[in-house]
Amino acid sequence: MTAPAPSSAQPSVALRQKLAGLGTRRRDRTDGDADRGILSGHDRRKRGVRVSMAGVHVVLFVGLVVAGLGPLLWLAKAAVTPTQDTLSHPFELWPNGIDWANLETAWNDIHIDQYFLNTVWVAAGSWFFQLLIATTAGYALSVLRPKYAPILNGLVLATLFVPAVVLLVPLYLTVLHPPLIDTSLLNTYWAVWLPAAANAFNILLVKRFFDGLPREVFEAARTDGAGPFRVFWSIVLPMSKPILGVVSVFAVIAAWKDFLWPLLVLPDPAVQPLSVRLPAVQSQTELDVFLAALAISTLIPIVLFLVFQRLFLSGAGLGGAVKG
Repeated sequence: MTAPAPSSAQPSVALRQKLAGLGTRRRDRTDGDADRGILSGHDRRKRGVRVSMAGVHVVLFVGLVVAGLGPLLWLAKAAVTPTQDTLSHPFELWPNGIDWANLETAWNDIHIDQYFLNTVWVAAGSWFFQLLIATTAGYALSVLRPKYAPILNGLVLATLFVPAVVLLVPLYLTVLHPPLIDTSLLNTYWAVWLPAAANAFNILLVKRFFDGLPREVFEAARTDGAGPFRVFWSIVLPMSKPILGVVSVFAVIAAWKDFLWPLLVLPDPAVQPLSVRLPAVQSQTELDVFLAALAISTLIPIVLFLVFQRLFLSGAGLGGAVKG
């Protein structure tokens, strides 16, 4: 008896081996492309190449540290250095000693403490209202998704193409004569907080983050009887710690360094922040005291950035709502 002929639907042994070899070569070629760079693996194993690459890395690291931290470190040094030493020996470390009285003079005599508190109020209010509007608007556009959500999303996106300078005059007139209110908002922090809250970039940033959240968690919460506010407060916000940290850093730093708008809507020096008052008192203040005031004004943004950096760089953003 002769053996039955192989079915035409099944490939022969030789064909299967050929296909397997082709797949292996393709995977090897893909892996090689993934590891391919300026230097090959053979070149990296050479001692001279390793030493050269290490030197390049050290030079780049030192350059980045000097460019990033150099101005801040020099400002911290100049804040406790007498004026003559700063002018004659700007890069020497305290040739005639440290003058700690600069910080006390800047804090008390030119009322940095009052302007510092005003800046804290401006930054805190701007942070709160920006976070409130960005999270609620992003939640409505991403999770609730009404029928007109694409239209709202397009309108919010369109505002990014309007230059900020064009909005100064109409926004100032709105603050001067707000609708439905007979009282002007000038010389009040509401004139800074409310315009800062309408930040389209933050809204779109939060919406894009909410788009990536697992929808199964929302469906499970709705099945358990949770309403829209409950889902927002107990599910969405705990899962959104990274993006909340990012928006917080952007909001506080933007409010801390803003100059033009607070100058327009806060003409009273008693309520002006540091960004407005420091240029005004520069001509009446000694250089060492003025540099000390600048150093004090940079403390809060640096501390906030260091604190929130760990928050939005960590991967614990989904740990608040998903049960293990």
